[in-house]
Amino acid sequence: MPFPSDLPVVDHHCHLSPTGEGVAAARRFRSAGGTHLFLATQNYTGRPPSSIAEYAEQFEVTERLGRQIQDEVGVVVYSVVAPYPIDLVHVSSSIGLPAALDLQRSALDLAGRWVREHRAVAIGEVGRPHFEVDAATRAACDEVFRHALAVARDSDCPAVVHCEDLDAGGYRAIAELGRAAGLPAHRLIKHYARHYVAESDRAGIAPSFLARRELVDRALADPGPWFLETDFLDDPARPGAVLDLATVPRRARAIAERSSGAVEQLRVPFVDAIRQVYGWAPEIGKGARP
Repeated sequence: MPFPSDLPVVDHHCHLSPTGEGVAAARRFRSAGGTHLFLATQNYTGRPPSSIAEYAEQFEVTERLGRQIQDEVGVVVYSVVAPYPIDLVHVSSSIGLPAALDLQRSALDLAGRWVREHRAVAIGEVGRPHFEVDAATRAACDEVFRHALAVARDSDCPAVVHCEDLDAGGYRAIAELGRAAGLPAHRLIKHYARHYVAESDRAGIAPSFLARRELVDRALADPGPWFLETDFLDDPARPGAVLDLATVPRRARAIAERSSGAVEQLRVPFVDAIRQVYGWAPEIGKGARP
């Protein structure tokens, strides 16, 4: 069936870089039918920032790239900013763990200010390392995560969580961390969800499913909220990783060919979930968040 003209096609999590494909990747996304991108910041210099000024510059690079994509390609871009969860692990070796912890708190406070100034729509990625670290570093990472959730609470925005794969118990544990910080579960997003977990086992948290064909097919029957993402890295050393930026619109077009019911279910990740989690929804022909 024809793809509904009023239905946005949204990649909920990707990375783009001025030294990678950048705008060219966004053009490929647009050519495949994509309309909106959630652009997560990243370290653009090959190393984690070691000062708040370097974090400010990192966020500004993300913002400038998003604006360039909107102006030149016509894709709406929403920035998601925060210090990457494992930055503390790497930078603590050079500036020490206490200073690294203070830097992470300050960078999260800066990210919260960006959200309150409508320069970003969420705090992310935040969370904890998905690999083993020593006890002191683990404790510091947990403290940073708790601070991130508090910043999201105070900024009235979602927190996009980077962590290990979650089962039902894992979702409950993350939801409890949110509750302890005063951030409701519906404001928590599990980024890079690689496995399907039923809505009844997600403790109110919204997964952002990696847009692999078999996972999308399972999610289509889910009432939501849930999202689709590529986690495109825009890394010349890993072309197409994690998934190519054109994947979500290609999946959407393929689903539209099945039936009207299947394509209508795409309103869950592309419209309804965003409204439920963020408090507003993308619209075709409107270039900014309300």
